[in-house]
Amino acid sequence: MTTELLQLVERLELLPHPEGGFYKETYRSEETLELQDRNLLTSIYFLLTSENVSHFHRIKSDELWYYHAGSAVTVHTLDEKGHTAFKLGPDVANGELPFYLVKKDTIFGSTVEAPHSYGLVSCAVAPGFDFRDFELFERKELLELFPDHVEIVTRLTR
Repeated sequence: MTTELLQLVERLELLPHPEGGFYKETYRSEETLELQDRNLLTSIYFLLTSENVSHFHRIKSDELWYYHAGSAVTVHTLDEKGHTAFKLGPDVANGELPFYLVKKDTIFGSTVEAPHSYGLVSCAVAPGFDFRDFELFERKELLELFPDHVEIVTRLTR
């Protein structure tokens, strides 16, 4: 990692994320949904590098992504329509988005395509994120479901 990237990880107190990249929870509501024993909302910083992808996973809540700094972050989704990619970044004139919503139960992962770079975003999850709702996919399973998308499935799975 570059000095700039190391400083960012240290200053924001980011930790390795199980799906790839680095994160730090920045908010967890004190209020919970009594029937589901879930916080109303959680928010994290999420940092990815060109060399460190976010592997395909799924959660049971909507996840809102907000771009902050660095290179564009590409969010890859898999669903009944196949593979779709959305770029989060500052270059709105060229199709990048400052914000993107990943709907609950969507299979998704993310990458930074610019070489030797990083992307910093925030992710807000409502109802709040809970690892009990986190499903990380294996390559074999996704290749069976999405045989036409070997390249991206291979890249974003272990």
